[in-house]
Amino acid sequence: MNLKVWVIFLLTVTTAGCAVSERTAPSNLSAQTSANQNDVLVDPNGEDFADEDFDLLEEELAEKKVDIADPLEGLNRLMYGLNDVLHFWVLEPCASACEAVVPEPARIGIHNFFNNLTTPVRFVNCLLQGKGEAAGTELNRFVVNTTVGVLGFGDPAKDQYGLEPVEEDLGQTLAVHGLDNGFYIVLPLLGPSTLRDSVGKAGDLFLNPVFYLEPTEAAVGTSAVKITNENSFRIGEYEVFKSAAVDPYVAMREAYIQYRNKQIEE
Repeated sequence: MNLKVWVIFLLTVTTAGCAVSERTAPSNLSAQTSANQNDVLVDPNGEDFADEDFDLLEEELAEKKVDIADPLEGLNRLMYGLNDVLHFWVLEPCASACEAVVPEPARIGIHNFFNNLTTPVRFVNCLLQGKGEAAGTELNRFVVNTTVGVLGFGDPAKDQYGLEPVEEDLGQTLAVHGLDNGFYIVLPLLGPSTLRDSVGKAGDLFLNPVFYLEPTEAAVGTSAVKITNENSFRIGEYEVFKSAAVDPYVAMREAYIQYRNKQIEE
């Protein structure tokens, strides 16, 4: 794979697939962690829980824990630390500046535009999974939003016709056809992933129209706009997740796998 592929790959999928999970799933996990901690401390009557209540809690947490091979943990922790620094020094400041300068309606429009632009990724993967109805929904959404929604900046397909977007990618497609996660990987910039999902991201890249922009600088710049805009909606989520986790690396790994498993089941 040539240099252009790798550069655009690292930028275009940051907020797609696993990147969404890095921002969204940890936020839910941190809220759940806080709730569990509160439940452990007192019962509704203000009395301490009995030993059996702690046993039940431990069993519940054990059931929710997801095991995945992590033979590269040392390298993965290094990459997690690198991504953590990039988040606080680059991504978060850029996202905050975007939020401060660009009005929310405009940012929503930009989000809609890029979501409409990547319809081929979802449409093809719906077909590969045998989800004909979902593929039809994606096609209808694209036609409506490109025309009535003015190149996709609006989302009348959802707002007026109730057509909800379908989130499918090649990683999910491979899982549906029996391919296991493999092992856990933390990718530079991209965050948590698995061997299967990493292969899926590479495949989805070729269905993303942004990849074919020329010159390469235009593709990179377009991807940077998308990344910054998406992050502007998630400011502070990572900080909440990190502050609630005893070991953020482990919490991120488990949250990501749970999030992906839920996507695959749906």
